[in-house]
Amino acid sequence: MFETVYQQFKAAAVQSPHLPFLCYPASATRGYDVAGSEYRYCDALAIVDDLAARYWAAGYRRGHRVALVLGNRPEHFWHLLALNSVGASAVLINPEYLPSELTYGIEFADCALVVGAPPRVDDLSNLVAKFRVPIPLFDVVNPHSTIARPGLPAAAAAASDSESEALIIYTSGTTGNPKGCIISNLSCLAAGEFYASAGGLMHMDPEGERFYVPFPSFHMSVSVFTLNTITRLRNCLIMQDRFHASTWWSDVVATRATVVHYLGIVPPLLLKAPAAEIENRHVVKFGQGAGVDPSVRHAFEQRFGFPLVEGWGMTETSRAIHNAGEPRCLDARAFGRPRPPLDMRVIDEQDATVPFGVAGELVVRAAGSDPRSGFFSGYLKHPEETEHAWRGGWFHTGDIVTQRADGMLFFVERRKNIIRRSGENISAAVVEDALIGDPAVALVAVLSVPDEFHDEEIMACVQLFAGVRPSIEIAQAIVERARDKVSHYKLPAWIAFVDAIPVTGTQKVRKGVLFAEGSDPRKDPRSYDLRHLKRRGKSADQSDTTVRSASKLTGPEKN
Repeated sequence: MFETVYQQFKAAAVQSPHLPFLCYPASATRGYDVAGSEYRYCDALAIVDDLAARYWAAGYRRGHRVALVLGNRPEHFWHLLALNSVGASAVLINPEYLPSELTYGIEFADCALVVGAPPRVDDLSNLVAKFRVPIPLFDVVNPHSTIARPGLPAAAAAASDSESEALIIYTSGTTGNPKGCIISNLSCLAAGEFYASAGGLMHMDPEGERFYVPFPSFHMSVSVFTLNTITRLRNCLIMQDRFHASTWWSDVVATRATVVHYLGIVPPLLLKAPAAEIENRHVVKFGQGAGVDPSVRHAFEQRFGFPLVEGWGMTETSRAIHNAGEPRCLDARAFGRPRPPLDMRVIDEQDATVPFGVAGELVVRAAGSDPRSGFFSGYLKHPEETEHAWRGGWFHTGDIVTQRADGMLFFVERRKNIIRRSGENISAAVVEDALIGDPAVALVAVLSVPDEFHDEEIMACVQLFAGVRPSIEIAQAIVERARDKVSHYKLPAWIAFVDAIPVTGTQKVRKGVLFAEGSDPRKDPRSYDLRHLKRRGKSADQSDTTVRSASKLTGPEKN
C-alpha cells in the first residue's frame, strides 16, 4: 500500500490529524522539553513537511546520507521523516560516542550533513571541520543555523521507493568497528506490519495504544520497529531521554501508556523499589521485551498486573517474533514460534537441521521466492559479509537456540563475540583494543559474565608484563587509562589477572578455558570488581540506570 516510511506517516496524519503522535513526559533533568509536550499527527506533519521543503531546496535527494546525532529529542523524528520524504537516508549515531567513534560513524557512511544538538554541538563542529572532506553541520537549537547544501554528492540509489535506503543503523561487529546495516523503506514497513499483527497477549487497537519506550532512538527498536508500528495503527509514541527507575511509574501514569518496552534490567529494578500507590494507577496492557528470569517475571506480573512478553529480533531481520500466543509458554528463555512470512530452522555447523531439543544456530528467511524480502539490504561497504551471512539462502543469526516439537524456540547463547549489556551490543575486540596498549598489559582477552542488572557485563582477563604485580590499584589504573579510548559503558566491570592467555596452534585465544567449566568468573580469587568505575560521574543520577536498546529487538534483541 505504502512505499516509504513518510507515506505511511502522512496517511496517518491525514486520516487522524488530531490524534497524538509523539509525547514527552515532564522531566526536570532531561535538558530539553522540560515541561513535557504532546504533538498531534497534524502538528508533526506540519513540522516534517517544513523541514522536508528546506532539505529539498538545499539539494538533498535520494542517495544522500545525513547523520542524526540527536539522542531522543523530538527533532530526531522530525529530521528522520523529513529526510525520508525527499528520498535521503538518515544515519543514526549514538550521541555518547567518543570523538573517534563519531568520526568513524559519520565518515564511513559518507554523510553529506551532520544534524546535532547540545551537548555535542561543539564536539561535532570541531570534528566535521577536520574531516578529509569537510561537511556542514546543522544545529537544531540554533535559530540561525541553516541546512547547507550537501557536503558530498549523492551516491547511486535504488530504482524504486520501497527498495531505496531509509536508514543506516550501526550494529557491533566482532572485528572492531561496528557494521552499518542498510535498512530499506520496505524493511521498515515490514517491521511495523509484523509487530502490529502479533496478536494474542500483544493485541493492539488502532488509534488506541500509547507506547512508552524510554530507550535510544538511534537503535532499531525505536526508529524502525516502534515508529512504523504506531504510524501504521495511528497510535502514539512516548519517549524519555533514557530509562529512569525513579520516574518510570510517574511517566507511565502521566502519559497514559498502554504498552511499555523493557530490557532485562528494567523489571528487577522496578521490583526492588518500595511499593507506591502510583504503581497501581497505570493502564498498561502488556510489556514487550526480553531477558527476564521466570521468577522475576512472575513476581513482576503478580505485583504490577500485566504480562511481560518476551521476544526475539535483529536489526538485520527487521521483524521480531514474540512469545505472545495463548496458552503462554512460561519456560525460561522461550521467545516464540515462527510465523509467516518468516521461516526458521535450527542447524548444526554443516547447515543440517538438528533434532528437536538439540542446540544449534538459528537461521531465518522470508517465505516465497525472495528469501531476503523485508530483511536489511546488506552491510554497508561489506558485500562479502552480507553474502556470508546469507549463505545457503538463509540468514545466519549467530544465536544458539533449541526448538520444541510444537515450534517453540528457546534462546541458549550467542555464538558471536558480542557482549550484550543493557541492550547494547559491545564488541569484545573493541574493548581488547582499548586495553592492549596499556603499559601494564601484555595480553588481554575480553569475555562476558552474567550480571543481575545488565544481563551481561564485561570482564577483561589480563596477563601483566613481567614485574607488574596484580592488585586492585593496578586494575583500577588500567580502567582509568582506557576511559579516553572507549565510552564508559564499554569499560571492564571486572578484571581478572591470569598467568597466561591460552591460545590455539593458530594463535586464536581459547576463552573457554580461562575459567573452570561451570564456575562463576566473578567469584574467582583472581577477579577484581570494578563496576563502580563505570558510573557516569558524580553528577549522574545514581538511583537511575541508563539502558541502551536494540536491534535484537529485545531479548535477545540485537543492535
